[in-house]
Amino acid sequence: MLAALGHPEQALAPVIHVAGTNGKGSVVAGLRAILEAAGRRVHVYTSPHLVRFNERIRLNGRLIDDAVLAALLEECERVNRGMPITFFEITTAAAMLAFARAPADVVVLETGLGGRLDATNVVARPAAVAITPVSLDHQSYLGDSIEAIAAEKAGILKAGVPAVIGPQAPAALAVMRARALSLGAPLWVFGEQWSVRPQAGGFDYGSIRGRMWLPAPALPGRHQIDNAGTALAVIEQLDQWRVPAASLRAAMAAITWPARLQKLARGPLAALLPPDWELWVDGGHNGDAGRALAAWAAGLAGERPLHLVMGMLNSKQPEEFLTPLSGHIAAARMVAIPGEANALDPGLLAQAARALGIRAAAAVDVPSALAELASGGGGPARVLVAGSLYLAGHVLSPDGAPLES
Repeated sequence: MLAALGHPEQALAPVIHVAGTNGKGSVVAGLRAILEAAGRRVHVYTSPHLVRFNERIRLNGRLIDDAVLAALLEECERVNRGMPITFFEITTAAAMLAFARAPADVVVLETGLGGRLDATNVVARPAAVAITPVSLDHQSYLGDSIEAIAAEKAGILKAGVPAVIGPQAPAALAVMRARALSLGAPLWVFGEQWSVRPQAGGFDYGSIRGRMWLPAPALPGRHQIDNAGTALAVIEQLDQWRVPAASLRAAMAAITWPARLQKLARGPLAALLPPDWELWVDGGHNGDAGRALAAWAAGLAGERPLHLVMGMLNSKQPEEFLTPLSGHIAAARMVAIPGEANALDPGLLAQAARALGIRAAAAVDVPSALAELASGGGGPARVLVAGSLYLAGHVLSPDGAPLES
């Protein structure tokens, strides 16, 4: 299909390619913030979308226009001539076409699934690649072990192209090292060539080139410091894109990425809770996400109780997500993801939670879940909606949370 379109993937601005299980979207958001703070024009491709498909394709800082998107998709359909093609493949082709036709300084591509066979892995020589933490997820497609999944993610490595590696399990890192060695791809590994350390009011980023203090990224959670560090390490590999320290500091405050520990202060769902309660939403759905959310909850321990509203796809393992969180949840309500045929039954989710010692029950929907939790009374509390990006998108859509236009 790309050949029929005139190979737009060969006419892109320098590409940064990002793969991983957890955090790759946040790293992309960090890269975008840093490069735009330095005055660069940036195209970005991400998935999935939360509310509008247009979120997947960003041209020079703005979501793609409806009319432009429709014309690109129609063009792709015409050249495809009814041949078999997946949803992600044809939308990736449309994104490549859009990026090739609009001038930019940088293109940031996030893989959809895996890396080796991902539709985004058609760029022969990106400027740099990054692999965020790898964990068990999408096992039916990528393999049932950390090593197998890491091998798929490492499929984006290219000969001679610098590769930034985020925090990894030893087994995953070993696979990436072997692949890089076979290709001749230079690695820039967390804990070796670069590192981050939380500090008062921010964090310390250090590499073999030196150290610097930066304010904490706008996205909450200790794991977001690792993600910001990964983005900084990528920028450090690209000498042609030197970014002043003042721009780096400004970029940390400008990082936005919906449904990543996003606090919802307004909208119909927030209005269902008492005025002194908080409502948060996160798209986390696997064990690593559960551990990251548990670390966030631990940092707030004693401040107010934390309640959970959760929905999940039947391809996920609820126990892996819930186990790290079990000691932090005061009560939980489980819901089905609206309009999603592959959602796990709320009753089964509640059963899995109760087996871990969580006081849990099924609820009809998110509004009912919030109302039930709020009816328990007590002092100020915090409610987290999590377990699926699809559920997060449903929450954000009626809430009117500030997805950018």
